[in-house]
Amino acid sequence: MKALILNSGMGRRMGEITNNLPKCLVQLNDKETILSRQLHQLSEIGIEEVIITTGYKSDELVSYCNNLNLSIDIKYIFNEKYSETNYIYSMYLAREELDDDIVLMHGDLVFENVVLDKVAFSKDSCVVVSSTSDLPEKDFKAVLLDGRVRKISINDFDRAIALQPLYKLAKKDIKTWIKEIEKFCEAGNTSCYAEDAFNECSDQINIKPIDIKRFICKEVDNAEDLAAIKDTLLSLPCRNVYMCFSTDIVHSGHLSIIKRAKRLGKVTIGVLSDEAISKYKRFPLLPYSERKEMFENIQGVDRVVCQDKLSYKENLVKYKPEIVVHGDDWVQGIQQNIRTEVIDLIQTYGGELVEYPYSDKPQYREYEKRARQMLGTSDMRRARLCRALESKNSVIAMEAHNGLTGLLVENTKVEENGGIRQFDAMWVSSLCDSTSKGKPDIEVVDLTSRLQTINEICEVTTKPIIFDGDTGGLPEHFSYTVRTLERMGVSMVIIEDKKGLKKNSLFGNEVEQTQCSIEEFCMKIATGKKAQKTDDFMICARIESLILEKGMEDALNRAFAFRDAGADAIMIHSRKKDPKEIFEFAEAFRKEDTATPLVVVPTSFNEVTDEQLEAVGFNIIIYANHFTRAEVPAMQKVAETILKNHRSKECDDLCMPFKEIIRLIPDEL
Repeated sequence: MKALILNSGMGRRMGEITNNLPKCLVQLNDKETILSRQLHQLSEIGIEEVIITTGYKSDELVSYCNNLNLSIDIKYIFNEKYSETNYIYSMYLAREELDDDIVLMHGDLVFENVVLDKVAFSKDSCVVVSSTSDLPEKDFKAVLLDGRVRKISINDFDRAIALQPLYKLAKKDIKTWIKEIEKFCEAGNTSCYAEDAFNECSDQINIKPIDIKRFICKEVDNAEDLAAIKDTLLSLPCRNVYMCFSTDIVHSGHLSIIKRAKRLGKVTIGVLSDEAISKYKRFPLLPYSERKEMFENIQGVDRVVCQDKLSYKENLVKYKPEIVVHGDDWVQGIQQNIRTEVIDLIQTYGGELVEYPYSDKPQYREYEKRARQMLGTSDMRRARLCRALESKNSVIAMEAHNGLTGLLVENTKVEENGGIRQFDAMWVSSLCDSTSKGKPDIEVVDLTSRLQTINEICEVTTKPIIFDGDTGGLPEHFSYTVRTLERMGVSMVIIEDKKGLKKNSLFGNEVEQTQCSIEEFCMKIATGKKAQKTDDFMICARIESLILEKGMEDALNRAFAFRDAGADAIMIHSRKKDPKEIFEFAEAFRKEDTATPLVVVPTSFNEVTDEQLEAVGFNIIIYANHFTRAEVPAMQKVAETILKNHRSKECDDLCMPFKEIIRLIPDEL
C-alpha cells in the first residue's frame, strides 16, 4: 500500500502565512507541521512509499522532507502548472505511480491516528465522513445511497453528509478513477475537482463511508482553521483504548497490535480468566496471574484488568473506552456475536471499533501447535484438573475408552451464549474399559491393560484424565498404582470404599457387596497420598453408602473421615432416579466443608442439569458411560440392517463417511 499526498496548491486563503512556504509546512506546534505529522502517521502504520505532488515552493518542500530522516521512500511529482490547475491535474501527473492500494489525502488535512487507522486498514475502498458535523457551505459533501458514496461535491445538500478528503482506494478503484481523470485532463478540464471525475464513474467504484463522528479530521483552509486546529490538538483528550487477550504466548503479532493501539490512546488490556479461555479454546498454559503480569510488563500498556467472560459487556460498561481494538478475525466464526455485542454497546456512548488485519503467519500457527503439544505432556496434563477446579465452579468430564472416543471428548464443542461449551476432562471407566474388551466389570481386566488404554488416549489428546481405580486393590498395591498414574499424567484416581470381588454398583443390593470399614479405607487413602510425588495428583474417595442403602449418616461420616485421611475429593454415588438424596448429601457436606471438591455421576438421575448440581456444591460432574451406551445400539442396528438386506447400502445413512472420521485424527498432536 502506498500513500498519495496532494501538495501542489498555493494556499492563497491562508494569507501572509503562506507567503514564503507551502501550506503543508505550516507549524501546528513546536514539534510538527501538517506534513511532518502526516508522514509520521503514515510511517507508524507501516506505509513505506509515499508520492507527494508539489508545485508552489516545491524546492522548500522537498528539502524539508529530506531533513526529516524518515524511513519512507518519497517520490515527488512536480506540477509546473500549479497556479492554473487544480489537484485533478496533479493526480493525472502521478498516475503511473498509483499501481497499488492507495491512501489518498489532501496536504492540508489534520486527523487523529484512529481516523487514519480506520481508513487505512479498511478492507474496502472508503472515505471519511462525519454524521455529527454540520454540512459545510463550501466544502465537500458525500451523497450516500445503499451504503455507498455515489457523489462527492460541494453543491449537493440532499441525502448528503460532511466529507473530508481522506481516502483508501483499492488498486482497481484508483485505476478506474484515474482513467476518468485522464479523460478530463486530456480534454482540458484541469481546473475542476478530481471528485468531478469520480462522479462520472462512481457506479463502477464501491467507496464506503467511514463515519468518524466526533473524532478529528479537518482541512486547514485559512488562518481561522489553523488557530482552531492548534487549540484542538492542544486539548485533544487521551482516548481510552480497550483490548482483550487470551494468549499465553506473546509473539510479534500481538506486540504489533498493542503498538498500534498505543497510538490511539491509553491502552487497557483485559486478560481473559482461565475459565473464560477454557470455554473458548484450549486450556491456557499459564494461569491468569502470570498472563496478567506478562502484559503489565509490555511497553505501551497502561493498565491490565481481568475479563471474566468472553463477552466484553461487563468491562465496557465499567471502563467506557472510546476505542476498542481487535484483529479482523472475529468478523466471522465463533466470535462474531461478541463483535456485534461490542459494536452495539459502544455505539450507545459514541465509542469506536478499530480492527486491524489479523496476524496469521505460519510461525504463529507453529507456536499454537507447540502449545498444544505441551498441554499433552504428563506434567502439564496432570496439573490441569487442579487448575480447572481453582478457576471454574464446575468441571465436566466425559467417558473415553480408546483413542477415538478421547478425540471426541477433546474436540466436541457447541456454541453457547457467544462462546463455546466443551468438556474439561476425560473419565476412563473400569466399566467401559472392560465392556469395550467384552469382559465383565469385576476387575478381570488387569491394571496393565487399563494403563494401555490411558496410553492410547494420551497419545492423541491433551485434556486431563480421571481414572476409575475400582477398589484400589490392596494398600500396598495401591501405592504403586498411584505412582504409575501420576507418572503417566493422570490427574485423579477415584477409588470406592468396597472390598472383595468387585460387583458393579449398578446392581446395588441385588448382589452381595462388602463395604470397607472406615479405618481400612482411610489407611488405603493415606498409603496412596504418601506414595505420590507431586502436589497436583488427586485421590478421590468414592462412597457407596447410598448405593448399599446404609443411610445418609453413614455416607457423611465416611466423607469426613476420608477427607481427614487425606482424600482430595469426595464422590457420592446413587442409583435413584431422583437426585434428592444426592442434593441432601451435598447440602449437609457443604455446611461443614466448603472447600473439598465433590464429585457426582448423574447417570440414574439424568434429568438434573450441570447448573443444578453446581448450585448445591458439586465441582466435578462425570458423564460416565454414554459413548459406550451410544455405540452399541448404533453398531447393532448397522449389523442387523446388513443382515436383513444382504448388502450395506441401506445402512449408509447410519454411518459417518470415513473421511470425516479421519479428520478427527490429528497428523500429530
